[in-house]
Amino acid sequence: MTYAPPTWATLAAAAFVIMTLVLSLYLLFEHLSAYKNPEEQKFLIGVILMVPTYAVESFISLVNPSISIYLEILRDCYESFAMYCFGRYLVACLGGEERTIEFLEREGRSNSKTPLLEHGSEKGIIKHLFPMNFFLKPWKIGGWVYHIIKIGIVQYMIIKSLTSILGVVLEKFGVYCEGEFNSKCGYPYMAVVLNFSQSWALYCLIQFYTVTKDELVHIKPLAKFLMFKSIVFLTWWQGVGIALLSALGLFRSPVAQGLQFKSSVQDFIICIEHRWPLLL
Repeated sequence: MTYAPPTWATLAAAAFVIMTLVLSLYLLFEHLSAYKNPEEQKFLIGVILMVPTYAVESFISLVNPSISIYLEILRDCYESFAMYCFGRYLVACLGGEERTIEFLEREGRSNSKTPLLEHGSEKGIIKHLFPMNFFLKPWKIGGWVYHIIKIGIVQYMIIKSLTSILGVVLEKFGVYCEGEFNSKCGYPYMAVVLNFSQSWALYCLIQFYTVTKDELVHIKPLAKFLMFKSIVFLTWWQGVGIALLSALGLFRSPVAQGLQFKSSVQDFIICIEHRWPLLL
């Protein structure tokens, strides 16, 4: 069954995508024209390119939903790469991997009891938040913590890429059923795996931010961290939320039907919202 989105949806999405592309090109030009810190800027450019990638892929998927599953694998693989770039950007701003490890080891040797984090960690020690404190002992900050965080980010890159490819394979056999919480489909199981993988990667990023925020204050890490988190994680949960609401039968309006709901509504929203990260 062929599908064509409403004209108003296509025009609105196109207008926002064009705005996103203009802002992206302007921001990229600004960085390239002042390319003085390549070790930092090359990773930042990789993160910036994630925004137009999301916007263009979502617009094409909106216009032609029949190929959306194949475009999503490209988007998801780039998302994994962007996650890596963001982590490497923060490390580059600290002076590279060796200096980052040295900094963490200095923090770990500190005996000061002055609170470092608002959630109650002491300087040199990371106390885990609820419910992670039931499963993990406090971490003494050092080089091994850096490697744990690095592995936590890399595992998400690997799992995200593999599940994206697996989704295409399952779609070929008609058992993926994107957005359907059916025990006979692959989507709900992959959603659970990705949820745990994303949550752990996000937790590792939070811990890295809280330990290094004072050293990275010159790049305003909180705004960048929250915006990147919103692109990667909130976009995912936005899609899951739409699927859940659809499964519960809470969307029966003509608009929802006209946009072929689930994937098309997600694509339409992404076209609108993904210009905001460029304004920071």
